[in-house]
Amino acid sequence: MGAEQQPLIAEQKEKIWTKDFVLICLANFFVFLGFQMTLPTIPLFVEHLGGNDQLIGVVVGVFTFSALIVRPFAGHALETKGRRFVFLLGLLIFVISVGSYSLISSIFLLFLMRVVQGIGWGFSTTASGTVATDIIPASRRGEGMGYYGLSGNIALAFGPSLGLVLAAMIPFSHLFAICAALGVASVLFAAAITYKKVEAVHGKGANRWDLYEKSALTPSVLLFFLTVTFGGIASFLPLYTAQKQIGGLQLYFLLYALALMVTRTFAGQLYDRKGHRAVFLPGAGLILLAMLLLAWLPGEWALLLAAVLYGFGFGMVQPGLQAWSVERAPAHRKGMANATFFSFFDLGVGVGAMVFGQISHWFGYPSIYLAASGSVLLSMLVYLSVLHKEQSLRPRERKNA
Repeated sequence: MGAEQQPLIAEQKEKIWTKDFVLICLANFFVFLGFQMTLPTIPLFVEHLGGNDQLIGVVVGVFTFSALIVRPFAGHALETKGRRFVFLLGLLIFVISVGSYSLISSIFLLFLMRVVQGIGWGFSTTASGTVATDIIPASRRGEGMGYYGLSGNIALAFGPSLGLVLAAMIPFSHLFAICAALGVASVLFAAAITYKKVEAVHGKGANRWDLYEKSALTPSVLLFFLTVTFGGIASFLPLYTAQKQIGGLQLYFLLYALALMVTRTFAGQLYDRKGHRAVFLPGAGLILLAMLLLAWLPGEWALLLAAVLYGFGFGMVQPGLQAWSVERAPAHRKGMANATFFSFFDLGVGVGAMVFGQISHWFGYPSIYLAASGSVLLSMLVYLSVLHKEQSLRPRERKNA
């Protein structure tokens, strides 16, 4: 009898779908839904306020750079102040900043509040990913992070399209008030989570001024080269398709999110079984094809095909890279590993938005996606060099053993 019970106990310990996991997914869903509704509408709002492509790039980019700056501090706070404090603080800042957009009538004020929103986003998303890491069993981390990522992907499936539809029907002030209300819902779900107790770390591991987790650097750098592409899509695809008089932008975001959702149902498990080699190069290759299609963009069919390819590609690499980032970090450094991962995510989006704003000003919108494809190629070359280095180290390790 006791022998029969042991597998059952082990199985319960490895369970992913607990109450807390459902709550973190719901909290993540609602804050991402509010965020995704602003993603394609902020460029339109800047244009409404009289801004050009360069200003759009700056307004989008400053958000990600402010998030980037605070993430190391969020990582430290997660290990010292606790998960609950950091998560709820970030969500409340997000709610206040997005709600303030309803009152803004100048690009300068929008710029300032985008900085504040980035701070809230940096704290909340770093905390959310760390809380999910705490809750998910280590042996199923790739699979669990894939399911957790679905909560953001479902928001992505509806958020941009819903934001664009509402922007055409109601004033921007009402739209941003709705986005803030969704953030309030996220706060309520986050408050109901039972958080892991954090034990203070002293001595060598407690350097409060370090800015990254070394073990997370490789996957984070690879992520940077890929999220540069997202800066071009989020900031300029609405304007690019309007210039070419190509419809289907709302369907683009829907198909992209659906492809992400489908891929996440198996990509995380594939990573758990076979590692990053099974997911990175195939996923990056699909992202590369998507960028080339957007640079060409002969019609709506190409836009929608690019959405599917981009969704499948990003859905393969992102959960694997995030699991890779945290799996080698010490237990007391999981928060900093997540901070490092998302810092490079933000850096990629911010660099993409600002650089592509200048590129589009000089050479036009198609050049954005040609440059983005070059960034993807670079990520693949860096990855191959990492593989080569790992293979060259193995014979030495065996010899030393």
